[in-house]
Amino acid sequence: MIVRMVVAGVLLCLGSLSVLAADGKLEAEEEQAFKQAAALVDPSLVRIETVGGLEQVGEVLLGTGPTSGVIVSEDGYIISSSFNFVSKPASILVTLADGRRFAAKQIANDKLRLLTLLKIDAAGVPPARPAPRGDVRVGQWAIAMGRTFDLTTPSISVGIVSAVNRIWGKAIQTDAKTSPVNYGGALVDIEGRVLGVIAPLSPAGNGETAGVEWYDGGIGFAIPLEDVYASLDRLKSGTDLLPGLLGISFAGGPSTNVPVIVDRVRYNSPAQQAGLKTNDRIVEADGEKIARVAQLKHVLGRKYGGDSVTLGVQRGDQSLSMELALVGELIPYEIPYLGILPKREASTEPGVGVRFVFPDSPAEKAGLGRGDRVVKYNGADVADTRALTDLVGRGRPGDTVKLTCLQAGKQAVLEITLTTLPETIVGELSAEIIEKPVADQAVEKPAGEKPAEPAKTGRFTDDLAGHDHSYWAYVPEGYNPAAAYGLMVWIHPGGDTMEATMIKQWATICERRGIILVGPKADQVARWVPGEAKFVEGLVAHMREKYTIDPQRIFVHSHGSGGPMACLLATRHREIFRGLMLAGAPLQGQVGDNEPEFRQQFFFVCGEDDKALATVKKTVEFLRKVKFPASLTTVKGLGAKYSANPEIDEIGRWADCLDRI
Repeated sequence: MIVRMVVAGVLLCLGSLSVLAADGKLEAEEEQAFKQAAALVDPSLVRIETVGGLEQVGEVLLGTGPTSGVIVSEDGYIISSSFNFVSKPASILVTLADGRRFAAKQIANDKLRLLTLLKIDAAGVPPARPAPRGDVRVGQWAIAMGRTFDLTTPSISVGIVSAVNRIWGKAIQTDAKTSPVNYGGALVDIEGRVLGVIAPLSPAGNGETAGVEWYDGGIGFAIPLEDVYASLDRLKSGTDLLPGLLGISFAGGPSTNVPVIVDRVRYNSPAQQAGLKTNDRIVEADGEKIARVAQLKHVLGRKYGGDSVTLGVQRGDQSLSMELALVGELIPYEIPYLGILPKREASTEPGVGVRFVFPDSPAEKAGLGRGDRVVKYNGADVADTRALTDLVGRGRPGDTVKLTCLQAGKQAVLEITLTTLPETIVGELSAEIIEKPVADQAVEKPAGEKPAEPAKTGRFTDDLAGHDHSYWAYVPEGYNPAAAYGLMVWIHPGGDTMEATMIKQWATICERRGIILVGPKADQVARWVPGEAKFVEGLVAHMREKYTIDPQRIFVHSHGSGGPMACLLATRHREIFRGLMLAGAPLQGQVGDNEPEFRQQFFFVCGEDDKALATVKKTVEFLRKVKFPASLTTVKGLGAKYSANPEIDEIGRWADCLDRI
């Protein structure tokens, strides 16, 4: 009541504003209102300290200082941001506002809203009072609070609510200062009610460190406390809450500003079980009209696995209604395998030419041979390699399909049962012949027009425009822009670019396999820093602009201490890198689900005497469990050094097969 009177006096008595301002009372009344609001929340705010754990997760260096949490139950339950525990600490300590200190246990994680529930052995602690979600208004005062270094006084930053229903409907946005020190703390209104729990979030990702990079940019987020209380009983049961999944992808790709037209339907997903099909258009969700993918994501963005959604679907002239029970996990996607390498050609002939048929593959067993052309797949015309890859990728291992082929000029229909993309690397693979380019004939150009600068070939170094970094590269001497080349991005280990070694060992393979090798250099050769990923991304874009690059054969390769940066690139940009090859290094970071839109393959080489071998083996085991193609070669007598032939030749064959179908 006191706070309401203060707010009414400060904000609503417009006739007295000029008098208050003149007397200096306005600022004093505002300050008093903020203090009173903070005082109401203060007993429910706790300090959290973690002991032990990782120093870095992905590109984020983790601090060791205290963070914050909010009491949500009298019997000692506390909610906080999951970011505070990504280091996987050995122990967690909680200090209450009255100075009492307790050991805390992690009970469960809300992986949709990126929150973690803790429990301390205490009773009678004061839970926070939530502000009703419907009362939150854009422009109202918002006070960001945390309890970090000073137990007697919480940290306070004042701003406004700048948006609601952000991050696909999950969050309140504020310009009040938020940062790792008050993640897990409270965003409070002027009446001392908790609007939400402060957490780093991002619309582009749902990883454990998503949104951290925004903390100093005037953009902060909080999960409405009312939503936390709605899911609290489920969290108390000790079960992690997962985002609800339909199991579909959209015809517009990653764009959210397109109609909701179904492209792929995942096997045994809620979408498939409900009968959704390719080209269905979703026009309604839970009674809300849906015109764009973004609107559907707003409806689904607040739902967990186990929740239901009712969809209105347009299928041709039919209007359908479907009720789906969302799931937290989908059956992992497995890349189906036909068993061929396509010819990399620009041809006016129909279909896809067969460059190579893998031994013991479904294609070989069905009688497909080198030089044949695939012109139809299950009756659908095959325009090019991309189309055939897409058609095969829509099936599952075990599916039986019909291929219409041209064999020695005659048409044949072959019945083939698809299998899973194998983990073995073919032992013998002849190189595809790339014809040398015909010398350009002199062409008369308009006056003043400069001739196009020829693409550099061989070994060279250069600086990348717009970046304070340099790089070296090797482009096959016989480079022909009419042919598509693979691109290997070499991430050097700390302290050594290995330029001379890589050129010596890879030049011949690059010529034989049609691979361009590019080696970005870290600003400080001793180590890579996560922010340099932008430079590498820019370098890949530059090489794709200058040279003819096959997007299916871009991969990142590293050794030893360069592994974390290589992993960061491959896992963050699956749309760019279709392969990751690590020598003497395990996978680090979150790889995500295997998805048909981003076919990714992995290859590891490790010496039997390398200390990293045990971890590398666990990496491969994990990747295979989630159905990624992952190959491993161990080398006798090799320690932590970079491999030599014949392992380099094996890597070359693996890279040459990244576009296998």
